[in-house]
Amino acid sequence: MHFASDNWAGAHPKIAENLNKHASGFASAYGTSTLDKAVEQTFNEIFEREVAVFFVATGTAANSLAQASIAKPGGVTFAHREAHTIADEGGAPEYLTGGARLHPVDGSLGCIEIDNLRKAIAGYNNVRAGQPMAVSITQLTESGTLYELGDIAAVSAVCRENGLPLHMDGARFANALVSLGCSPADMTWRQGIDILSFGGTKNGCWCAEALVFMDPARAEAFPFIRQRAAQLFSKSRFIAAQFEAYFAGDLWLDLARHSNAMAKRLAGHIAASGKVRLGWEPRGGNEVFAIMDKATAARLRENGALFYDQNPPHAEKHLVGENETLVRLVTSFATTPSEIDRFGDLIA
Repeated sequence: MHFASDNWAGAHPKIAENLNKHASGFASAYGTSTLDKAVEQTFNEIFEREVAVFFVATGTAANSLAQASIAKPGGVTFAHREAHTIADEGGAPEYLTGGARLHPVDGSLGCIEIDNLRKAIAGYNNVRAGQPMAVSITQLTESGTLYELGDIAAVSAVCRENGLPLHMDGARFANALVSLGCSPADMTWRQGIDILSFGGTKNGCWCAEALVFMDPARAEAFPFIRQRAAQLFSKSRFIAAQFEAYFAGDLWLDLARHSNAMAKRLAGHIAASGKVRLGWEPRGGNEVFAIMDKATAARLRENGALFYDQNPPHAEKHLVGENETLVRLVTSFATTPSEIDRFGDLIA
């Protein structure tokens, strides 16, 4: 019962097969191959406009270099208090931007609250404090929740009021997309997203992450930034090969629908349990948060369930009792209904 992380899941067979297909022979390096260019065109088609696409090694690299691309002296990026870029990237954004800072913004269940964002930006209005640089949102959020399209537009409106670009951390972009039932264009540039960290690794790829600039003009200097950060792959065709298979026949959407369906099935078992309860009602996606006593958590692990304890979100700490723990349960394209039902039997 593998619920620790979608990073634990392997690669989908079709993606592995495509890597093997492109393993032999020769192709020009550093993103110049025919396959690289074809995948770039696929990104244009997916987003319904010409975009600039750059492959990088990790989501942390994508998030950090997105900020490096728009860095300012004394710059400050605003993100939710529990956002991955603040809580889980080890100072990489600060390091790769040459010292820009991250300002935490509060909001319920991983989503920035608009009034809090306005107040945070207003606090940086003089040379001693520094200057606002960007806003970053996470889709899905660190609490497994979604920014609805109107929520993204509302954050974007604040960005436009202040002349700031809006970045989206889309490590679980596909999971959010199929939950909302909209197009990639609808969830990004049509709502005001300027730069997207596009993740494939959590959804069936071996190692495929990309930074997507919705306006190529914004990316003119980025090739130099990526090279300086040691993120330019020589054999980039192997990233392109993963994305080629990922997009073919909408495989990426099918994989996300499966993992989301498994999370919904899991949430149903938890809602029916007398021993475990949902931390909050899931809003789509492939992450479920549950509250249980520590003895139950230990018993589940003894019976083969793999999951992580989670610090309660700042605004939801009151939900977890003294002898309880909040756990995060993550499904993936490789999760099976039998795993879910076995877990359900253990908590019935």
